[in-house]
Amino acid sequence: MLRNKLHPSFLKFTKAESHNLTKLFCTSKGNMAKSKYEYVKNFELPDPCLPNCWIVVRIDGRGFSRFADIHGYVKPNDVRGLNLMTRAATCVMDEFRDICLAFGQSDEYSFVFRKDTNLFNRRASKLMTVVNSLFASSFVFHWTGFFGPIRLQYPPTFDARVVMYPTDKNLRDYLGWRQADAHVNNLYNTAFWGLVLKKGFSNTQAEERLRGTLASDKNELLFSEFGLNYNNEPPMFRKGTVLIRKLCKTPGDGKLRHVVLPFYTDLIGDMFWRENPEILGMKSLQVYHRPTEENSIIQEHSKSSPKQDTPGSVASPTTNENSLISSEK
Repeated sequence: MLRNKLHPSFLKFTKAESHNLTKLFCTSKGNMAKSKYEYVKNFELPDPCLPNCWIVVRIDGRGFSRFADIHGYVKPNDVRGLNLMTRAATCVMDEFRDICLAFGQSDEYSFVFRKDTNLFNRRASKLMTVVNSLFASSFVFHWTGFFGPIRLQYPPTFDARVVMYPTDKNLRDYLGWRQADAHVNNLYNTAFWGLVLKKGFSNTQAEERLRGTLASDKNELLFSEFGLNYNNEPPMFRKGTVLIRKLCKTPGDGKLRHVVLPFYTDLIGDMFWRENPEILGMKSLQVYHRPTEENSIIQEHSKSSPKQDTPGSVASPTTNENSLISSEK
């Protein structure tokens, strides 16, 4: 009906021009690439990562102290927030099979790509941006599953960087550095927020009380002031979260599937690397069998430790550490 109302000369014009537009948009991709504007591609700099190096992409929350305050994160550790970070990291590992290990603590996660990966031709900018964007979008996508009715007040921001490590020792030292950082920060935060929340200190007073103290001093303070043995704190808080991929049998049909599993374990010593030789050796995945003794210890710990009742919590550090936060493929 609208066509009948158009002026006849306009109809004649549109018919003529439609033929030209069809020819324009049907031009082959190859011909379009060979335009006078193609020279601008020369301004793009190649940024391939060095060959035969472990590639680490580390994402880190930007301004997350403010984000945590506005969204009511529990101090000093919020199980919901930590599990949400791990869920987002699991989404990244599900998407990119060349990531053999991820380590997370607080508001950061490090993703380790196999040193023989050729994903995106090893372009640093591509690897960094796809990991960072998928992590950030997954964080937002799964927010309500962990924080329930608490709505996001504004979008979270993560920065990212790419670092290459040429040797296995370099990679292990990097992961050891991040895990040591998790321990140092958590010990300080546990003491700091104990003084603020339980003793009524102001933030400035708590900072002054802890200035110049050693790890032994903070441990003594926690025990004498709050009756808290720091070594009994959940390992997820003290050691961070390690994500690796294993083969697990499906409960129903018994088929083996790739599953991303979380571990709260020591990365600095040799035991983890001896138990998981496929990571540095770039070998086939191992079938995972959960130790019976470990189960009993974790279950016993869960009975004696207070739990944080929060909506959407998929894994508590006092529950079976590998049964809840996982992703099947």
